[in-house]
Amino acid sequence: MDKRSFIFGTAVSDYNFIGREKETQRLMANFTEGINTILISPRRIGKTSLVKHVKNLLDSEQDIIVVYLDMFACKTEYEFYNALSAAVLKQTASHAEKWMEYAKEFLVRLTPKLTFSPEANTGFSLSLGITPKTHTPDEVLNLAEEIARKRNKRIVICIDEFQQLGELPDSLTVQKRLRSTWQHQQLTSYCLFGSKQHLMSNIFQLRNMPFYQFGDMIYLGKIDKEDWVDYIVSHFKDRNKNITRDLAERLCNIVDSYSSYVQQLAWLLFSRLNEGMSATEAQLDLAVNDLLDANEALFMQQVEPLSAYQMNFLRAIAMGHHHRFGEKEIREEFNLGSPANITRLKNALIKKDLIETQGRGLLYLTDPVFRLWLQRRMM
Repeated sequence: MDKRSFIFGTAVSDYNFIGREKETQRLMANFTEGINTILISPRRIGKTSLVKHVKNLLDSEQDIIVVYLDMFACKTEYEFYNALSAAVLKQTASHAEKWMEYAKEFLVRLTPKLTFSPEANTGFSLSLGITPKTHTPDEVLNLAEEIARKRNKRIVICIDEFQQLGELPDSLTVQKRLRSTWQHQQLTSYCLFGSKQHLMSNIFQLRNMPFYQFGDMIYLGKIDKEDWVDYIVSHFKDRNKNITRDLAERLCNIVDSYSSYVQQLAWLLFSRLNEGMSATEAQLDLAVNDLLDANEALFMQQVEPLSAYQMNFLRAIAMGHHHRFGEKEIREEFNLGSPANITRLKNALIKKDLIETQGRGLLYLTDPVFRLWLQRRMM
C-alpha cells in the first residue's frame, strides 16, 4: 500500500483516498448491473481517483472486468480505436501470451506486436496497426462484447478524458457510430468522464447530440470539508507532525476544497516541517506562495493567448463580480467594451474552460488557485 502522506497530479487510492462513500456505492451498483455512467464535474475534483478506486474494489470479482483507458492522446478516430482495442485486450487477458491469443481470435487480419520494457515490472506496450483498410469501426467497437460473451463475464469500459471525442475530425459522425453500436450491447457497459466540464456537457446534455441520455448522469461535487480536515490532521500525525483542525480548515478554504489542490497545498506545508513540529499560519502562507509559484508557468500559458478584453473579464470575476457585466459601471471599471461584447467574452472563456456558469447564470473561475493567482497579480 502507498503510504505517502499527500499525493497530487495523479490518481490516489487506499491510504490517500477519502470520502466518496455514496458515489462509490452508486458507481459499484452501476458497474455491477451494467448501467452506463457519465461523470461530470470540474477539474481537480477526483473523478479518475474515484473510478480507479471502484475498479480496484471490483478487481477481485470473478464475473466482472473493469477496463480503464485514457483518451487524452487520441487525435483521430482510428487512434481511439487502436487505444480502445489495446486496453480491452490487455486488461481482459491474464498475461501477454493470452493477450496474443485474444488479438488473433477476436481481431483477425492483425499481426500484433508486443514491446516489453527493459525495466522490471513496467509491463508491455502494444502495437495493433488497426486502420480503415484492416478493420471496420463495428469490429473494434464490438470487441469487448465478443470477449465478454466468450468468457461469460461482464465488462465495464471506463474512458477518461472522453471530451476528446468532441475534438476529433468529423466528431458528430464518430459519436453517432459509437452510440449506435454501444447501445445494443448486453454484456458491456461504459463509464465516460473527462476534465473539461463544458465539452462533456455539450456531448451528453444537448438533446440533439448522439450521447444524450446515454446513461446515469452523476455530477461529482467536492469532498466534504470535514472529511478533508480529518484526513489532513491524521496524515500529519502519522508522520509525527501536527496541524490544528482550524488551520487544516483554512487550508481547505484557500483552495475551495478542490481535491488535487488540497493534496498539493497540504504537501507543501507538510514538507516545511521537521519531525515533531506544528504547522503555523505563517508557514501556511509560505506554502500558498509555493503553490502559486508551482502553477505559475501553467497559468501564464493559459492567459498568454487571451485578448485584453478577455483578461479584463477574468479580472472582474476574480474581484467578485459574477453577473450584471453589461451594466455601464462594471463595463467601464474593467474596460469590457460594449454590451454586445460581453456575450462574446463569456462564450469564449467558457469554451476555454476558464470560467463556468453556476446557479442562475452566475459566472465563476473554474480553478480556485488560478483565481488566487489573478488576485495576487492585481494587487
